[in-house]
Amino acid sequence: MNEDYEPMTDRESPITEDELHAYVDGEMPADRRPAVEAWLAQHPEDAARVDAWRAQAELIKTRFAEIAREPMPARLDPARLERLQRRWPRRAVVAAVLAFLAGGALGWFGREMVEAGSPVAKTLAADAIDAHKLYVVEVRHPVEVPGAEAAHLVQWLSKRLGYDLRAPDLGDIGLKLVGGRLLPGPSGAAGFLMYEGPSGERFTLYCARWDAPETALRYRDAGQVAAFYWVDDNKAYVMSGPADRERLRKIAQSAYDQIETRASKTRG
Repeated sequence: MNEDYEPMTDRESPITEDELHAYVDGEMPADRRPAVEAWLAQHPEDAARVDAWRAQAELIKTRFAEIAREPMPARLDPARLERLQRRWPRRAVVAAVLAFLAGGALGWFGREMVEAGSPVAKTLAADAIDAHKLYVVEVRHPVEVPGAEAAHLVQWLSKRLGYDLRAPDLGDIGLKLVGGRLLPGPSGAAGFLMYEGPSGERFTLYCARWDAPETALRYRDAGQVAAFYWVDDNKAYVMSGPADRERLRKIAQSAYDQIETRASKTRG
């Protein structure tokens, strides 16, 4: 999308931007198609935007075709996610009570999991990769809040997560913030940010509270998709994307550096 182009308003045009997206996606009602096509014939800038969106949609479909055909992971079934969201407060209370009663035993058990390679953290990374696979193939609705509303997005996710979330600026690496959404996490809400490169490749950053020792970047390969994950200041982060290890490392390192810099300033 051309960032210098100002979106249409109903006052300026009888054709809304939602209608243009519906036209590209093949969801335009038949009785509106002639009006949209007539508008595009007379407005080359909008016609160029529509062509660009259509090309991008085809590129995403081609690049992520195999991922899109994979069955949805059971943990991301919409009905299950809705049940989890309703149960967050109750689960939080139960977890706190169990932690209080179990005391040192749970602490020792947690120590063994971390020293053995943190299988729980790997499970968290797997959840993030599953979410990545689910949403990167979406053309029209990959996020709940678009990147154009970054300030609102960060404020909303920060409120739901209970800490100040930062959306790393990855513009120097050629990635633009598409937007983000809210997901169920291991102990409450999780934030999910999506970035996109100039050729349509997408990367996602999953953020959630995680009470574990801090770690450096760790790599997880999941076939066509891979991730780098780390824990910092009792928060876990997972950067997922196409399985180009060196490029993904560079992107994850940039996000890590920005998040760590802010966390250090906050602690200072």
